[in-house]
Amino acid sequence: MARSDSVYVCQSCGAVHSKWAGKCDDCGQWNTLVEEAASAPLGTQATAPKKRGRAARLELVDLGAETPETPRLRSGIDELDRVAGGGLVPGSAILVGGDPGIGKSTLLLQMMAQLANQNTRAIYISGEEAIDQVRRRARRLGLADAPVALAAETSLNDILDGLKSEKPDIVVIDSIQTLWTDQLAAAPGTVAQVRACAQELVRFAKKRNCTVILVGHVTKDGQIAGPRVVEHMVDAVLYFEGERSHQFRILRAVKNRFGPTDEIGVFEMGDKGLGEVANPSSLFLDGRAEANPGAAVFAGMEGTRPVLSEIQALVAPAAFGTPRRAVVGWDSGRLAMVLAVLEARCGVNISNRDIFLNVAGGLKITEPAADLAVAAAIVSSAMDVALPGKGVVYGEISLSGDVRPVGRSEARLKEAAKLGFDSAIAPQAAADGNAPVRVHGVATALELVQTLRALAGE
Repeated sequence: MARSDSVYVCQSCGAVHSKWAGKCDDCGQWNTLVEEAASAPLGTQATAPKKRGRAARLELVDLGAETPETPRLRSGIDELDRVAGGGLVPGSAILVGGDPGIGKSTLLLQMMAQLANQNTRAIYISGEEAIDQVRRRARRLGLADAPVALAAETSLNDILDGLKSEKPDIVVIDSIQTLWTDQLAAAPGTVAQVRACAQELVRFAKKRNCTVILVGHVTKDGQIAGPRVVEHMVDAVLYFEGERSHQFRILRAVKNRFGPTDEIGVFEMGDKGLGEVANPSSLFLDGRAEANPGAAVFAGMEGTRPVLSEIQALVAPAAFGTPRRAVVGWDSGRLAMVLAVLEARCGVNISNRDIFLNVAGGLKITEPAADLAVAAAIVSSAMDVALPGKGVVYGEISLSGDVRPVGRSEARLKEAAKLGFDSAIAPQAAADGNAPVRVHGVATALELVQTLRALAGE
């Protein structure tokens, strides 16, 4: 029997239920309801004397030319500063998430060491490791001489008291799921504790003009664990992506109140921690053979940065009655659309064959401009003919079979020319201007298929 003063809170979405159930009615997740003490309802203290509030201070949007903008904290890691929008904003709260062991703590410790060496008061608080463990990691990374203040604490009240006395410029909390406050009876990591601790830390960041970085655990679906309201409270949400089997990691912003949300930072994991990758295209194309059927080089954009990557396709006879469709690094729904266009508009008969698609290097592509490169790789594999080894492909395919123009075409072609490519298969609009490489413009997906058939000698 549930106590009269308790409720059941979903650990996935934060919804409150009056009684236990196997499934949350709000988010549909199973076995996520946990019993917590109910807070006092609003209005129960109506008899208490009311305090007169003070009027909120209003200011104009235009502060005038005499008010300079607050300078950002340059972390010394250019890839991180790029994602943050040019540096860390003082007084901001940032949430960093990623899979276990992906390198979140390593990257943040490197960043704190760089800032501390610039006479910035930096404090690293770990709720998962002892101070000696953090020191050993810093020694392994060659950061033992950095004047970073360390603490191992999980009590929010003790942490806030220490921060108020130390007056730091930047604080890292690793991680928010380990903190607890004695004002709640819930266990650490529950929705109520995570929400309350995050709210107090965000308030501290705003009042003290201190940058607070919160590390968040992720669920098996890749989402940051805890209530979604935490992502709304902070100013920026950064995701650290990558596969343990690959040496590179990608830092991506999904929310940023002080900068763009389409920039990425690329890092390479090594013996001395995470190193910056100034040219991601060379990393993703490393070891690529120039003439293989089923391989197409896609000239994509990640924010303002052009990134070239290889898309690999394999079309094979179906071993069973139902053909397989396996996709790694791209949207499976988008693949189904491209296959339907090739079947209906281009006469390519591949509905009864297995199709495997992979983005080399583990990169995840979400840009619609990859449609033409995917179609080229699939048709190339089906016809067993290689695309030009020094050529790139990009363009968006509509359901009518038309190839639509995409943005930043000039930047894509310049990046291709810089890496030694001399030709491109692109939308017709890209062939009209002066391009640094030879552009073969296609207006429809059928023209792409005809071009590949001409290469095959059919």
